[in-house]
Amino acid sequence: MKIIYSFMPIACIATLLLLASCGGSADKPKADSVTDTLAVVPAASPSPEADTSAEISQAPKADTLNEVMDANEIRLNGKLKRYFTTAQFETVLGKPDSTRLLSDLEPCTTIFEEPEGKVDPQARYFYKNGSVYETSKGKVGIERISFTHGDFITYRGEVLNGKTTLAALQKLFPIAVKNIGVLNVHGEGKLQVVTLREDKNNISDGRIDIFIKEGKLYYMEWWFPC
Repeated sequence: MKIIYSFMPIACIATLLLLASCGGSADKPKADSVTDTLAVVPAASPSPEADTSAEISQAPKADTLNEVMDANEIRLNGKLKRYFTTAQFETVLGKPDSTRLLSDLEPCTTIFEEPEGKVDPQARYFYKNGSVYETSKGKVGIERISFTHGDFITYRGEVLNGKTTLAALQKLFPIAVKNIGVLNVHGEGKLQVVTLREDKNNISDGRIDIFIKEGKLYYMEWWFPC
């Protein structure tokens, strides 16, 4: 009995060691296991014969552009060019109805801007018959012409005033009238507007807008981006 008792623990221990050794090796990954990978294939370069014509933007044709309104041919009340003197202002238009310093309004663009973007501190706006003029150091430039109080302009032999219809304006600027737009104007609501270029080479970023109300000329103004 003593011999059997001492042998059994030794046999059990040996058996347990053998099982532990087999179990541990079963959980290890195989040395030659393969991990799946995603291959990224670079896009093929375009061939020299590839069609790139879609990337080339075509310049608008001359006969589709709105017409130019040459300021040199405009005459306010048949007499004044766009730029004149304060003495000429009083001779043709009389005294302004009111004035205001530009510095009080701080406009983002001015007609008589000096070097380095400076503006004469005494530069003023003249208001007359609904029209707006900028004046600085004896010079005057038209900013807006109102056609509601009898003022008018002559242009290439035509008189444009508060009675001028859109049909009459179309004789001078057929493309621009065809491309007429609508703007929501502060204090006025929606108005039709005919937009004209300042020069044929499109050097200027500005434009001339002629506003139409109830089918007739209402006012025109020079616009320039800030």
